[in-house]
Amino acid sequence: MDRLDELESRSIYIIREAYKEYGNIAALWSIGKDSTTMVWLIRKAFYGKVPFPMMHIDTTFKFPEMYQFRDKYAKEWGLELLIAKNEEALAKGIGYDTHDAFTCCNELKTIALKQAIDNYKFKALFVGIRRDEHGIRAKERYFSPRDKDFKWNYKDQPPEIWDQFTVKKDNATHIRVHPLLHWTELDIWEYIKRENIPISELYFAKNGKRYRSLGCMPITTSMESNADTIDKIIEELKTTKIAERSGRSQDKEQAYMMQKLRVLGYM
Repeated sequence: MDRLDELESRSIYIIREAYKEYGNIAALWSIGKDSTTMVWLIRKAFYGKVPFPMMHIDTTFKFPEMYQFRDKYAKEWGLELLIAKNEEALAKGIGYDTHDAFTCCNELKTIALKQAIDNYKFKALFVGIRRDEHGIRAKERYFSPRDKDFKWNYKDQPPEIWDQFTVKKDNATHIRVHPLLHWTELDIWEYIKRENIPISELYFAKNGKRYRSLGCMPITTSMESNADTIDKIIEELKTTKIAERSGRSQDKEQAYMMQKLRVLGYM
């Protein structure tokens, strides 16, 4: 087995174990490269027929290309797609033109997710995060409990030693399962290349710019780049000193914003 085979095998093992343990589970699909890779691995884990829904938390501020990609591949891959919105917040006019990034992310993503979990009674959620993506995500576990208020206590994480996972916790309302935790950004792109995984066109350079991380349009900026193919993106990542999420405003607007959001239940 090469490195990508080992990464894939570990992720598929976690996916199958979580489904066996929890049953009533869903996967969060943000339409980005990581969550789309996770969907690909889930499809592999169940031989092409996914036995649980994909859920997209829709802020209504995503790029048009992301919505087009979502609808195309949900249909092509035969996915059960759930779309969750915080309709109350949207009705109040909460948006990036009237509120700060922290408020918008909390209202339109975190609270929308809480509402969806309450509505569908999910016991667990697959989330496509990686440890190397952000410092606070490095504190995560593969099986990460959320308490009755949906909050994450990053100071009280269950031990995970030698592939021995704590899959239940008495005071948890649900478990976040992170099958990509051990992958790096470069791993993701090399796997996308090997597997020929469809990916949003926004990742590829046009007119000297591309997006490295996708979020809501008003708080996501492009970076200078001529990487218009997967091979060029891979080569770019081998030398770049720019942080992956440098174009995401919620990571920069105030100190520890990402940590505050994730403690409250952000993805």
